[in-house]
Amino acid sequence: MGWKTLDDMDLRGKRVLVRVDINVPVENGRVTDDTRIRRIVPTVHDILEKGGKPILLAHFGRPKGKRVQDLSLLVVKPALEAALARKVVLAETLEAAETGTDEIKAADVVLLENIRFYPGETANDPDFAQRLAGLGDIYCNDAFSAAHRAHASTEALARLLPACAGRLMQAELSALEAALAKPERPVGAVVGGAKVSTKIELLENLVNRLDLLVIGGGMANTFLAAMGAQLGKSLSEPNFYGTAKDIMAQADKAGCRVLLPVDGLVAREFAAGADHEVIQLGPDTVLDIDQMVLDAGPNTVELVKDAFAGLKTLIWNGPMGAFEIAPFDTGTVAAAQEAAQLTRDGALISVAGGGDTVAALNQAGAADDFTYISTAGGAFLEWMEGKTLPGVAALGG
Repeated sequence: MGWKTLDDMDLRGKRVLVRVDINVPVENGRVTDDTRIRRIVPTVHDILEKGGKPILLAHFGRPKGKRVQDLSLLVVKPALEAALARKVVLAETLEAAETGTDEIKAADVVLLENIRFYPGETANDPDFAQRLAGLGDIYCNDAFSAAHRAHASTEALARLLPACAGRLMQAELSALEAALAKPERPVGAVVGGAKVSTKIELLENLVNRLDLLVIGGGMANTFLAAMGAQLGKSLSEPNFYGTAKDIMAQADKAGCRVLLPVDGLVAREFAAGADHEVIQLGPDTVLDIDQMVLDAGPNTVELVKDAFAGLKTLIWNGPMGAFEIAPFDTGTVAAAQEAAQLTRDGALISVAGGGDTVAALNQAGAADDFTYISTAGGAFLEWMEGKTLPGVAALGG
């Protein structure tokens, strides 16, 4: 990769514009999960230690180019100061940042007010980007999660100043490079979730790069139904049966083994503790009209665990069942714990990403043992789909 890191930059006495993602959940005026804030701490501390002055650029919510007081970064400031263990000065307007009040000039760390208050941000306006560039000497992108957006603070700005990746961006790109671009083989993936329709490009890209593809969740129902299974009221997408067949054919041609559920937990209601039974699944399966498959069954889990044992690299995106409610979290939890154990043993490189994925792995108690967990959401998916991310391309990667 051609992108530079903080190690390649002389930061002493320099103003460093740092694009970060601190778009965190807030309730009653308080941050409820500071994970994203904590993840930018190494970058900010490194800049300070190297003699630079971090000026943080961040968005919060979707103000659509207007100043919305409820979406001010002021609400995030206390959690940011706690994580950094130092005072942060909020520049309430771009003009204030440009003029430089005494407080801003004296501050170790400056936070520019919600960058999306300005219409030029999402429009990737070159004049707005020039104004931002005037605030700094060096640009550092530490927001991989926003790298799939061609915005002024993620794309245009990187072309106006000497640019580098922050520590979080560096870790994310390195992990994805190891997982997909240059993986230790054999390499496999778990792709789950509700709908095939949202992951067509992902599946089409992966089958040409993988040795094994495990398909789980509601997506698996669509593949099984495309093969002839009648799955009652199970979630599936009849409009994508043809797509499922095409992906299976593509995988076969590419030499990628596709592992679909061979059994499942079947219930008549979607509720915690619902009565259920294990039913064998295949092209000839016929369920009652009011039955639905809600999780992978024990035989499927054993097949998945055996398959994991033959891998060197594993990518995980999406749960294998309705993990939100017991007992339909069993398949996801068992498979995740197996991947975590193999990673702990040094036998597997495991990279996971996506909102439901992170939640599922946390629930399984497996997240901390994965090699890398991405919180990037859309950017993670687009990378896995093989798309060019504007924020990464602008860094020279």
